[in-house]
Amino acid sequence: MNKLKEETRRGFAALEDPLAGLLDMLESSSDWKGKGHSLGYYITNELQLWIKEHPAVQKSDLRLKKLQTRVFRILAQSQVNLLDPLISIFQLHTADQNSLLGHVSHIYHKGKYKEVGLDYQLDFHTESFDSLLMCTPLLLQEKTNLVEAYVAEYPDLQRKLLQTLDMWCEPSFNTTDISRQYQGLRPNKLNHKMLSKLVFRLLEQYNLDPALCPNVINQRHLGSLKYLFYKRFVEKTMTQENWADHVQNTVGENRWLQEQLIQLLVSYCDLNTAARWALRYSLSEKTLPYGVPSLPQSSHLQNGNKNPNPLKEGYYQVPIPRENIHFLKENLLCMLQPGQVVGIDMEWRPSFGVVGRPRVSVLQIAIEEQVFLLDLLQLLKPDEMEELSHFVQTLFSDPTIIKLGYGMSGDLHSLAATCSAFKEMDKQVQGIVDLLAVDKQLQKCWRKSSLQVDVLSQEKTCGDRGFRQSERGLSLLVQHVLGKPLDKTEQLSNWEKRPLREEQILYAASDAYCLLEVYKKLCEDPSGFGLCSDLTESLVGKPTTKSRAKKQLNQQEMPSPSEQALSPPPSISPKEFSVVCDNMLQGLGRHLRCLGVDVRMLENDDNHRKAAEIARQDGRVILTSGLPYQTLQSQVGEGRCFSVDCSEKAKEQALQVLKHFNVQVSLADVFSRCQVGLFLSELATLLELYGNVTVLSRWCRHNLGQILHQTNGYIQIPDNVLVLKLLWAKTHFIRCME
Repeated sequence: MNKLKEETRRGFAALEDPLAGLLDMLESSSDWKGKGHSLGYYITNELQLWIKEHPAVQKSDLRLKKLQTRVFRILAQSQVNLLDPLISIFQLHTADQNSLLGHVSHIYHKGKYKEVGLDYQLDFHTESFDSLLMCTPLLLQEKTNLVEAYVAEYPDLQRKLLQTLDMWCEPSFNTTDISRQYQGLRPNKLNHKMLSKLVFRLLEQYNLDPALCPNVINQRHLGSLKYLFYKRFVEKTMTQENWADHVQNTVGENRWLQEQLIQLLVSYCDLNTAARWALRYSLSEKTLPYGVPSLPQSSHLQNGNKNPNPLKEGYYQVPIPRENIHFLKENLLCMLQPGQVVGIDMEWRPSFGVVGRPRVSVLQIAIEEQVFLLDLLQLLKPDEMEELSHFVQTLFSDPTIIKLGYGMSGDLHSLAATCSAFKEMDKQVQGIVDLLAVDKQLQKCWRKSSLQVDVLSQEKTCGDRGFRQSERGLSLLVQHVLGKPLDKTEQLSNWEKRPLREEQILYAASDAYCLLEVYKKLCEDPSGFGLCSDLTESLVGKPTTKSRAKKQLNQQEMPSPSEQALSPPPSISPKEFSVVCDNMLQGLGRHLRCLGVDVRMLENDDNHRKAAEIARQDGRVILTSGLPYQTLQSQVGEGRCFSVDCSEKAKEQALQVLKHFNVQVSLADVFSRCQVGLFLSELATLLELYGNVTVLSRWCRHNLGQILHQTNGYIQIPDNVLVLKLLWAKTHFIRCME
């Protein structure tokens, strides 16, 4: 490669006008129009570097203006990887925009909408140019990356863009009608679901008020309503009181949502129930569905399902007197002592996918014979925050206090999102035992020994069987170790509503106190559960001495300190690893499939929840990101949903996944699931028998360049002829795999 670089730079120096020479080469060749890194791409990048050492070749004269006009035509046909170097070489950011804008306007009216995207790359922001009008054809072609780059530094354009997208999300709006206005555009793939996802992502990215997009917000709230109806009337895992509380909070004073609620009540319940809710919101009889009766004003909404005794048979019950469960709003007690074992859990109001991060409302701390529920809504007020901050910092940073949790990294992430004082908490924690890691160890032991434990049977009877569901997560671990599962019917409570109900208080106390009992039981007989004898020594998290990477994984997917202390999961091959990729991670899915992983990908218009259905049916791991992660992780077993960092490129995402699940890729796995895989293997054999190794190796060095990184990093590539031949074949057949 060094020799090629030297020859290239000598060639630049020998040219009378290197800039014109580059354009002559690009215009006479077409390899730079295809995908991947080409020889033209390599030479262009080398010229950009060479110019930095020889700035005199760039002159602002009439000749440069002519070259700018020529390069604009090339940019209109090139791939994204050539845009930045060509714009830099020919100084297009400082060019006379009036002349170039005239050319942009001309190609726009000729229907060459893809080429208009250069307006965004060149940052043309002028009053005479209708920016949002130019956005429309790019959005219809799903060129959202160009649009986002264009509005990134302009808040007014960001708001206008989101208002436009929100207008497209009206239920009666048809984007096909827009595409017909642009001659030559193929029917677009945009639909309301895709637009909604884009709007929510941009709202969060630009930190704008969701009220800017009422159509999208209404549709998301309607989706939340439908989900609540599913949980209450189909899955039957939500109490009437919790359900009614969430419905009222979701609908609020929005008249359109109130009318949609009545429609759902007619479908799922009965006409009288719908009439009572209609009366509550004072809806006009003209807006009610046919058959809904009008009720007298004396009628009232029944909450129903009031249970004077919140204890339920067949479930784990906290084994301490009720008076030992304390709800604290102020004056935190000095309850902690060195050497104590403390169970920690947190509760927050579920968001059901609406914009915003979960805010912790209750922090549960369990010690022997006592449970303290800290009311963070009160304790995070300015006059109380200092005491709470000191208490929490001391609790998590004291290595002598063993802190038990289940999925502690996710709880710490939510705590950091609740208050800025806790943002660096994950760096300070010591003495953590994450029972999620223990649960994973137990699951492996049971799978290996094929133990059939009676408590796994789903046929056991429980009180209130209408709310029974298959156990998972912490509830399943408690069932395995203590013999009874947790009652999770209050999990989706409104934890921000005060006062808390008695059922909520007992649920919160149980979630924290059960950690103490599970840990104690495992420590008494670790070998009986297939664990090592020095259980405490192996589980207590220790501060890591490794330097932090430049780019962290999402807090949701970061291993807890206890997981870092444990040995990594056993390695598996790609053939043993199967995943379902959410529809925003199709690039990741293609990378993993090329490496031999069994991958299923959601279609663009599929709902995120379809990933959970596929995962449960096929035993797959869900790969998702952002808000869908919060929804999907609760629908599958612990460790079966992984949050991917969407700010990374597909290759880096694939490396995260392979490392997290300890998937070891061999050379034989590459392309093993592609139709062209067998052909590649045969081709490699033929090349080894008849190919000219010297010529082939030189060709690879000249033409692959950056393409080596696509495979290097996933596997250790030996320096042999076979690999070069496989990579050579890959450049010719990569399109077959996409």
